[in-house]
Amino acid sequence: MAKKFEALRNKMSLERQQAVEKRVQKIIAEMPLADLRKARQLTQSQIGELLKISQASVSKMEGQTDMYLSTMKRFVEAMGGELEIVAKFPEGPIRINAFSELNENSGDTMKAPGKTGID
Repeated sequence: MAKKFEALRNKMSLERQQAVEKRVQKIIAEMPLADLRKARQLTQSQIGELLKISQASVSKMEGQTDMYLSTMKRFVEAMGGELEIVAKFPEGPIRINAFSELNENSGDTMKAPGKTGID
């Protein structure tokens, strides 16, 4: 008979539980788009319908290592989220809001650094 994770976790020391939780949060914080979509229990087809693009286009987007910020913003919003850009400095993080008003309907050319392809 399988044991419930909660029962196993309760057997761990408090320090170990905290270390595991920290690791889980780090993994979640660095999740690729495909994994994030799956964690949100969405299919590529569902995202495609929301974005009015094909499932194949969603698959291609998830495989990209570089994309327009406006594309990333739409993808995240289709999953029910909000895209934030944060610059991390030794003094602390700074939220960049220059991209918060991207207008997807304007043919926006603002892009992430190093963007060379078509999204």
